[in-house]
Amino acid sequence: MNGETRPGPVGENGEPAALGPARRHVTRQLVDVFTGAGEELYLVGGIVRDALLGRPLPSDLDFATSALPERTLQLGNEAGAVGSYLVGERFGTVGLAFTTGGEEVNAEITTYRHEHYPNQTRFPTVELGGQLHDDLGRRDFTVNAIAMDPGQGGIIDPFDGQADIARAIIRAVGNPELRFTEDPLRLLRAARLVSQLGFRIEPETAAAMRRNGSSLERISKERIFAELTKLLVGPYVEHALQTLAETGLLTIAMPHLEPLAAEAVMTARHRAHREKDLWPHTLLVVRQSPARPIARWAALLHDAAKPATRHLDANGEVSFIGHEQAGARLAGRLLRQLKADKATIQAVERLVELHGRPATYDTEWSDSAVRRLALDAGDGWDDLLDLAAADVTSGREHRRQLAGRRIQQLRAHFDRLQAEADLAELQSPLDGTELMALFGRGPGAWIKPVKDRLRDLVIDGEIKPDDKVAAERIARELVSES
Repeated sequence: MNGETRPGPVGENGEPAALGPARRHVTRQLVDVFTGAGEELYLVGGIVRDALLGRPLPSDLDFATSALPERTLQLGNEAGAVGSYLVGERFGTVGLAFTTGGEEVNAEITTYRHEHYPNQTRFPTVELGGQLHDDLGRRDFTVNAIAMDPGQGGIIDPFDGQADIARAIIRAVGNPELRFTEDPLRLLRAARLVSQLGFRIEPETAAAMRRNGSSLERISKERIFAELTKLLVGPYVEHALQTLAETGLLTIAMPHLEPLAAEAVMTARHRAHREKDLWPHTLLVVRQSPARPIARWAALLHDAAKPATRHLDANGEVSFIGHEQAGARLAGRLLRQLKADKATIQAVERLVELHGRPATYDTEWSDSAVRRLALDAGDGWDDLLDLAAADVTSGREHRRQLAGRRIQQLRAHFDRLQAEADLAELQSPLDGTELMALFGRGPGAWIKPVKDRLRDLVIDGEIKPDDKVAAERIARELVSES
């Protein structure tokens, strides 16, 4: 370990050069007030790590201080804060809001603390006070256990985090067993850092991840979902997912993916038929998808039901009949277990169910066929086409080009239709209330077939969305025939 203070990537006044004018101003104000009152104040955490890496910095400032929370509130107000709040009183964190140059800046300042985990709950006993070294020693990984003196610009690095940054390594602070026992969510956070930074897990830390996977059961499903979502949108997501697979965390966090995870260790020797490797294909599709949460979740799950629907015929040809529908159901079960929000669940289910349809497009498709697909996709149209484009992973260049052209043509077809008519208007000219009034009948199953047929006629261009006269005539014919 090395606790000495070393020069850091700073501007002329000591603070990180990439902070920008507003955050630099707030930092100087806080440093002047806290040091003037005899208190220590250091930038810590991700903002220091990212400054050392030359990455874009987090929007909020994150400090550690020797001052107790009541003192931090007082000094924050003296530094010009326009608002203050306790983020976590038992953890000693105070939030401060500043306005400078018309820009809002938020700072979180946490008192140095010791933590003791007396049992297998995730909630520690917290003792405020101590030294900066003690505070850094309670953190998860060495790359996050670095402090910067914003007044002098020096780096305090007692756990050699800078060396690990230079070697692109994620290493637990101290004993990895203890770090993961203290907070099992760190198991997933390690993989999330792989996704965000492109680093690899240090061997002892990886071994501890494999040994402690079952402790994820102590973490709420909501927090696991949030951590996985952050992981999925990282630029090195395929390496992070492979890390989850290799440490056994993939199926612990997402047990519905166990059959897909088994594909990760299945070699060509185990295959008696010709097909692409599902796991490498899935990783590539996720990487090629836009870094949007719903698109990435759909990419991860789009082929998750293939192992369960695999069929091998007498000629050695493999098929996965119905895997899209089965995959949508699997996606829904997994996301509901993770307590994902309803909108995300429905959007991912829809994308997984529809993901194969854009690949069947050709220029012979009618306008109504494109409209139907767009209406089925709803708000997920862009995600669907992006997923379909990402789903092209052939090693043959001409196949990739052909598939890419097909998706571009479908986009262009839809754009033309959208310019001609607002798809939202392509509904039945008569709603359920109007149909009940027209026939003097109450609600019932008879309404939906009539509305669906009228909507189909609108989609096909045979009647206009506002042509109620024609719609009433057709509705009478439909009801009389039934």
